[in-house]
Amino acid sequence: MLAEYLVTLYDYNYWANERILRTAAQVSEAHLVEPMPFPHGSLRGTLVHILSAEWIWRSRWQGAAPTAMLREDDFPTLAAIRIRWQTEEQQMRDFLAALHDEDVERVVPYTTTRGQAYAMPLWQMMAHLVNHGTQHRSEAAAMLTALGHSPGDLDLILFLRK
Repeated sequence: MLAEYLVTLYDYNYWANERILRTAAQVSEAHLVEPMPFPHGSLRGTLVHILSAEWIWRSRWQGAAPTAMLREDDFPTLAAIRIRWQTEEQQMRDFLAALHDEDVERVVPYTTTRGQAYAMPLWQMMAHLVNHGTQHRSEAAAMLTALGHSPGDLDLILFLRK
C-alpha cells in the first residue's frame, strides 16, 4: 500500500509540474530569467532547482552519488528544461514501476553534494522530494502570477478528483 501511495504522490507531482511548465510557456524567455525575490533568483532558476532535486534524489536511490546540482546555465530555454524533465520523469516512472512495499522500507545511504553522509528509509526521502517540489512549485506559481499568468490551483485534491 505504501508503494502505491508514493506512486500516486508522484503522479500528482508530475501533474503539477506540467501545469507550471505549461503556464511558463506563456511568458517570454526574458521573464524566465528576470530576477525575482525568491531563493533561486528567477523562474528558470526555480524550475532547474526542482528538476535538479528530482534527478539527484532518484540517482541516489539507484546507487549514484551526484556531487553537484544541475547548472541553470545548461538550460538556456524553457524548451531545454522541458526536454530534460521529460527524460527525468520517465526515469522516475521506471523506478516507481519496480517499487514494492518492502523496497520503500529499506534504508538508503547517500552522500549530499557537500559530502555529508546520511541514511534514511526510502519512503521518507521520496515523500521529502514531493514536498520539496510542492514548496518550489508554489514559488514558481507566485512568480508566474506576478507576471500575469497564474497556473491556477495546484492542490492534491484537485488532482485526485480529475
